[in-house]
This record gives sequence, structure tokens and C-alpha cells, in this order.
Amino acid sequence: MTSTGEEQGDAGAGRDGPLWWERRRSAVLDVGLGGVSAVECAVEGVGFAHEAGIPVPAGVLFGFAVGAVLVLRRRWPVAVVLVGIAVSPAAMGFLLGVVGLYTLATSEVPRRITATLTAMSLAATYVVMYLRTVGDEGVSRTLVVLLSVFVAVALTVPPVLLGLYTAARRRLMESLQERADSLERELSLLADRAEERAEWARTEERTRIAREMHDVVAHRVSLMVVHAAALQAIAVKDPAKAVKNAALVGDMGRQALTELREMLGVLRAEAPKRVAPAPSAPSAASRAPGAAVAPVALVGSFEDGPTLGALETLVGQSRAAGMVVELDVRGEYPAYLAEVEQTAYRVVQEALTNCHKHAPGARVFVRLAHREGEVAMQVENGPCDGKAAEPGLPSGGNGLVGMRERVLGLGGVFVSGPTDDGGFKVSAVLPGGRG
Repeated sequence: MTSTGEEQGDAGAGRDGPLWWERRRSAVLDVGLGGVSAVECAVEGVGFAHEAGIPVPAGVLFGFAVGAVLVLRRRWPVAVVLVGIAVSPAAMGFLLGVVGLYTLATSEVPRRITATLTAMSLAATYVVMYLRTVGDEGVSRTLVVLLSVFVAVALTVPPVLLGLYTAARRRLMESLQERADSLERELSLLADRAEERAEWARTEERTRIAREMHDVVAHRVSLMVVHAAALQAIAVKDPAKAVKNAALVGDMGRQALTELREMLGVLRAEAPKRVAPAPSAPSAASRAPGAAVAPVALVGSFEDGPTLGALETLVGQSRAAGMVVELDVRGEYPAYLAEVEQTAYRVVQEALTNCHKHAPGARVFVRLAHREGEVAMQVENGPCDGKAAEPGLPSGGNGLVGMRERVLGLGGVFVSGPTDDGGFKVSAVLPGGRG
């Protein structure tokens, strides 16, 4: 079954026609054309009956049947054209031949078949016209040939060219429609992806703010709680030490407020920006098989944040709170990128905070190594001192998660877990991009 351009043009609107017609209006059009063609051929059948020496009713009936074949033009266009060629010697089927060739040219029939049938129709029309006019008196053979060629071309070529143009235009419209549909789908997909990226960015921003709040508040407040507990214990026995602890609590509170104001000022002043991981990230990651490496880190403003130069002060605050902390720094301290400095500082800070919370009285070792192209840090505490009381500090369970996110976000390696002697160890390696 083949379909014509009119049929395929209507297919997009939905099928509602009978039999092989896609639309009712297509069926009405073909039935109307078939009726006109049947009447035309029936009238021409009278002359055919006289020429063939058959009864007129038989000629009329034959012509009616031949003309009605045009109703099948969408279903079998090749058969319609062949019928038109076959009855051309009977001088009938003008509408059948013209509409049949047009339908054939607009259909999906292979072009070699269309060309063959067009040539056959052209030749048949020429021969019939030539034989009917060659015997006329007063008409030269040259004029007969020219007239026959003109009639054959006029009845064959225009409908075929019009059909080819219609088919080409239909294909162009279908191509444009497909492109429009494709662009619409792409725009819809891009809109969905943009919404997903926006949601992802919002989630990342909430996570980043929560991590910054945790790092800024948790350490300072934990030390304040430890000092407050010590202050309560020695307030009567040692007033001088109590005054010193009270001053430390005040200093830490002011430092916490200062860091909070700085962080909130950064959040109000500028949007987060993205930084690519340092080029040495793959080499750092290769040192710990199976460790995940994130390709990009979200950061805010690191220029005013803490640096590794303040690590001694950080350790001193924990010592002032009664913790036994040993600091071991190896290698020459170069200038790192601001985000590397702050991330390394925050890892050590959070690890010390966890020691205050979960390992009271334990001995803590803080190790920092400046290597070629990277900086490594490790905070390890021994087993808890059974005599030390739990400070009762709340824990949300987000400290290790936040440290891991920070380190992996810069293309580093993060490992944490218990030690063989009952302590706990946090280790991290960061690519040391030079500042």
C-alpha cells in the first residue's frame, strides 16, 4: 500500500476516514473525482462503442467502470496509471490519466517506476494522437508530429512535475516539522536540566553554609563548654585559675562571633564560585586506592579565612582547655592556595573538636607535613582516660562527613577510623596548589 502527499499531510491530524483514507475529506475528494471521471469515460464510451462495433450500453458501462478506477488512486496509484495507459487507444480517460500521473508522482513509489510509467504514458498519448490525425486531409506529417508531441507533453509532463513539486514540498515541511519538534524537545530537556542544576546548586549551597556554620561554631563552643566545666570545678579552690578560664571563655566567644560575622558577610557580599582541583589531584588520589575524587569544589571567599599559620594558636587553645596535644610540623611551609589553607585548617580544627567531645583526657598528636606538591595532615588520639568525665557535648554526626566533603572537593584523599590501641585517627592529603 502506498500513500500520497495529501494523505500523509492529513495523517498528523489523526485518522477518521473509512477504508484506506486517513481523513473523510480525502475520501470525499476521491469519490468525487472518481464520479466525474466515470461520467466522462461513460460519455466517451459512446464513441468507443461505435468505433469498436459493440452495443452502446456496453461501451458506456465499460467507460463508467474505467473512470471509476480513479477512486483507488491513493491505494494503488500504479494500477490507476496503467489503466489510463491501457484505455488511451479508446480516446477516453483524460481526467483519469492526468490525476493518476499526479498521484503517482506524489506517492512513495520508487522514482524509477514513476519515470517508466511517465514515459509509457507519454509514448501512448503520442502514438494515439499521431494515428488519429495522420490521415486528415490538408495536414502535413510534420504538423501531425508536432501536434502529437505537444499534446503528449501537455497531458503528461505538467501533472508529473506538479506531483514531484508537491512531494518535495511535503518532505520539506515534514523535515521542518521534525526539526521544530526536535528543537522543542531539546529546549524542554535543557529547561529540565537547568532546573536540576539550579536545585543541585541550592542543595550544594545549603550544604556549604551548614558546613561553614558547623566548623565555625562547633570548635569554639566546644572549647567554651570545656572551659566552663573547668571553671565550675575550680571556682572555689583556685580563684586565679578560674579568672583565667573565664577570660579564655570570653575570648573564644568573641572569636566565634567574629568568625560568624565574617562568614555571614561573605554570604551576603558574593555568590559562591567554582574552582577546579589542583593539577596534582590525581597523584594524591593514587596514594589511596578506592578513594573518591570530586572534580570541582564549591567555595565562597577564602581570602579572609584561617590559614595553616594559625595552627599553633589552634593547638594552644586546646592545650589551654586541658588537652595534652603534641604538634609535629615537617617540611618547608610554602604559600598554598587560600582554599587549601582553610580546608587543612578546618580538618585539624574539626578533628580536635571531636577529640574534646569523644576522647576526654586522651593524648592527641597533630602531624602536618609539607611535601612536594601536596600537604598532609593527621590528628590521632590515644585511648580515652577513664578518669576524665565526658563533657556532655552534643554531636550531630556531621563532622567527619563535612571533612570528607571538603577534602574530596579539592581533589584530595581523606581517611578516618579507629586505631589498634583503641584511639581514633583522621588523615587527609590535599593537592598543594601554590598561591
